[in-house]
Amino acid sequence: MQLTPSLESLNVNLTDITHHAYETVQRGKHFFAIAHKALSTHIFLGLFPPTQKRTQPLSPEVLAWVQERYNALLETDWQGAERGIYPIDLLFDAPWTEFLQFYPSLWLDSSKMWQRANANMFQEFDAAINLENYPQYYRQNFHYQTDGYLSETSANLYDMQVEILFGGTADAMRRRILAPLVDHVQRNSPSPRILDIACGTGRTLKQLQAAFPTASLFGLDLSESYLRKANTLLIQEAGVLPQLVQGRAEDLPYVENHFDILTCIFLFHELPAPVRQQVIAEAYRVLQPGGMFILCDSIQVADFPGQRVMMDNFANLYHEPFYRNYIEDDISQRLTDDGFELLGVEYHFMSKYWIVRKP
Repeated sequence: MQLTPSLESLNVNLTDITHHAYETVQRGKHFFAIAHKALSTHIFLGLFPPTQKRTQPLSPEVLAWVQERYNALLETDWQGAERGIYPIDLLFDAPWTEFLQFYPSLWLDSSKMWQRANANMFQEFDAAINLENYPQYYRQNFHYQTDGYLSETSANLYDMQVEILFGGTADAMRRRILAPLVDHVQRNSPSPRILDIACGTGRTLKQLQAAFPTASLFGLDLSESYLRKANTLLIQEAGVLPQLVQGRAEDLPYVENHFDILTCIFLFHELPAPVRQQVIAEAYRVLQPGGMFILCDSIQVADFPGQRVMMDNFANLYHEPFYRNYIEDDISQRLTDDGFELLGVEYHFMSKYWIVRKP
């Protein structure tokens, strides 16, 4: 009679425990985000009542759709780690220390955001910021946040704000780019050169670091403050530090055919339509023949017309001047017009993913 458990059963039990731990952490983040939004809305509606109604209630059908897609995202995220696409410990990676440090600042900035929203003020910047260094479309208080993307405070709060907005799923949605990239790398170079366009605070680059430890990583962003934040995050990781460059996505400072892979996460809805096309043209120029480009952004109306109210609510609540145009834009057509071959389109929770190849 066997009195001790087999190695196989121990592995199964450990996997189950890890899976449950992941679910617990994610749902904890989700419930915290819901509680924060409910409490902050209650407080700031009382302090700064809006002059007009900015959102419409979501139907039970839409709420059920959101819950179903949320559950599917968590399962897909877990399966990606279980398949070895990325390390399991990446599922538990979160800036907990920074959360505790900056959460009080989030509340302070939220009151300013509500006041800007009520006054429809979206071009308010600290006098020390030289706006001449940035294109006109970028000189915005996106989300009504203080100084837009052009201050240290904004960079410190951004990841927390996005996690709350997406109910703790921002990194899980970012990781959905990794599976098609792993397949591409296995068929091609084991040490690819990868550029993350509009890398922000470096969260996507961190996912790429974990999945491709031998890759040469590059990040480009318009915001100096966000690049400094990204450097602080990425310098903590083992391996070669990604090369971070300040620049415009529509005028990439790289030679032709330089990269094996390009990624671009949550940028296109913040660009005017002509600039989107310029970014696609630049992506095509710097990507090697046979290279892969993955673009991720918000779901669109044509794909989910029943969720139009939810998209309109987002546009009404946050200063996103180009979002309404984006959700109606045919990004697939834009990509193929510039020569890309469309390999597939995927949808995960609130995000849409275009997977294309340069012939």
